[in-house]
Amino acid sequence: QVQLVESGGGLVQAGGSLRLSCALSGRTFSRYAMGWFRQAPGKEREFVAGMSWSGGTTYYRDSVKGRFTISRDNAKNTVYLQMNSLKPEDTAVYYCAADHRGGSFSAGEYDYWGQGTQVTVSS
Repeated sequence: QVQLVESGGGLVQAGGSLRLSCALSGRTFSRYAMGWFRQAPGKEREFVAGMSWSGGTTYYRDSVKGRFTISRDNAKNTVYLQMNSLKPEDTAVYYCAADHRGGSFSAGEYDYWGQGTQVTVSS
């Protein structure tokens, strides 16, 4: 059974930081590209950051470049999203996802999804 379990969400003031974690079980983690998405109330799910299976390639949506960093530890089967200089507009449920094809900006390309973790940034 494949599971992706996110953790690390919470409430933070604007300008603060959070680190999200996502652990994959039931599959060989190092064979999957990983992505982070988010969904705010009333809005569509949007891509935030992605990383290739090797960690050699990373990509971000423009609004988080320079503030968010995606990383992975294949020995721990875990992907991380370090979020700094948080803004109220970053408030959303954050989801991690795994893609065996190599990674994409498109949610439809991902095979497995976590349950999500809430991030709330107060002004």
